[in-house]
Amino acid sequence: MNFKDTTPEEVNKTMQESHLAFLSYKNFSGKKKAAFLRAIADEIEALGNELVQTAMRETNLPEARIINERGRTTGHCRMFADLVEEGSWVEARIDTALPDRMPAPKPDIRKMLVPIGPVVVFGAANFPLAYSTAGGDTASALAAGCTVVVKAHPAHAATSTLVASAIQKAMEKTGMPKGVFQHVYGAGFQAGQALVKHPLTKAVGFTGSFAGGKALFDLANQRPEPIPVFAEMSSINPVILLPETLAREAEATAGRLAASITLGVGQFCTNPGLIVAIEGEGLELFIRSLSAEIQKVLPGTMLHQGIADNYHAKLKHALAQKGVLMEGQASEEGGEAQGRPLVASAPAEEFIKNPALAEEVFGPFSLIIRCKNNDEFHRVITRLRGQLTTTVIANEEELLKHRNLLNMLTEKAGRLIMNGVPTGVEVCPAMMHGGPFPATTDSRFTAVGTDAIRRFARPVAYQNFTDALLPDELKANNPLGIWRLVNGKWENKID
Repeated sequence: MNFKDTTPEEVNKTMQESHLAFLSYKNFSGKKKAAFLRAIADEIEALGNELVQTAMRETNLPEARIINERGRTTGHCRMFADLVEEGSWVEARIDTALPDRMPAPKPDIRKMLVPIGPVVVFGAANFPLAYSTAGGDTASALAAGCTVVVKAHPAHAATSTLVASAIQKAMEKTGMPKGVFQHVYGAGFQAGQALVKHPLTKAVGFTGSFAGGKALFDLANQRPEPIPVFAEMSSINPVILLPETLAREAEATAGRLAASITLGVGQFCTNPGLIVAIEGEGLELFIRSLSAEIQKVLPGTMLHQGIADNYHAKLKHALAQKGVLMEGQASEEGGEAQGRPLVASAPAEEFIKNPALAEEVFGPFSLIIRCKNNDEFHRVITRLRGQLTTTVIANEEELLKHRNLLNMLTEKAGRLIMNGVPTGVEVCPAMMHGGPFPATTDSRFTAVGTDAIRRFARPVAYQNFTDALLPDELKANNPLGIWRLVNGKWENKID
């Protein structure tokens, strides 16, 4: 199947239609948007095995992974449907007037979140469903009341086209205006740049490389009207091993981390790419055990040749750095498009001096940093840049002795994990999937969970409006029955 790149002229037409649709869609009720989102989930499921087989063929991912990802995608749609149908996500705030207040009267002020406008979403290479055409960015933007234009990732354009067809069917079945969702292609940069630069685009969602995300961010900030780019980009997800627990659980910890490092051929944004520990018998046993576990893992075929080539190049670059020692690798080499698991180590003094050792190697690789003492250990932590996750392997007693460590890690990441692995992102309201730069371009927001909707909304206050002119969410009699903060007190009564 051949896919023709969308031209700048076609991008302009697409954005014009998206904006026109937004003018009506932004006012749709939560109930109507919920019906649309549930219809999207139903239509994706109705694609059946054709979608599964197409995604497998394009990405080299196994059937079980695609089926699981499809479930996550439809689950996201239904989760946001429940959210907008219930309605309190708009964060309605009502402060009624006090005309007799002295020395000056208090006006009636009411505030809520409203949709930001047409959103451009870039499909992700490593998640053909959950972070692509109908993934979390699209679902949350549609839930907020924004229209969406998706640029298909060229590595799985056929899969993206199938999902786009499901969304179009859902639009027809639920009476959505033309242009609420649109789908474009582009193997090069031209279409994507035109979408970001278009004056009617109001926000961008992106999951991918640091280079790609930063380029979009810079482009958006060069516009006459800068717009937000919510980009998830680069994270090495450090794992911190405290010595007492490591001495007792070196082999078990090595087993868990080996499975996490090699899961999905290491092609997850939460892959544990860095391990930090203090030298000692526990660390030596851990390294031997982790190396042995890695040697047992067979190389796996990566998503596409481009990702495999990048992994091999980045791996070669990392191993060429001063002080880096290869500790263990898969016993079989594998083909050109395959990722061979490998672990290496480096002394803390080299990590502290060399920023290249903190760069992400996207694939089944992890670098162990050997610290001579607590001073080096804390200097390494200080050198860490923003991350999606940091993990601490320790018991409660150890962590109580290292409260400053936890304070430091809170500054470095969006999610802290105790005695687990970073791979596996639960879709729930409490999830934070984001972090300080360069993990993302805006650490205030999550890309997973119900709070993801807040990326595509902005607050608007209405002062001294009559009830008839207010949105339903702010009316005096609360016709939607949603929870609101009224004069400092939460209530959901219908007066």
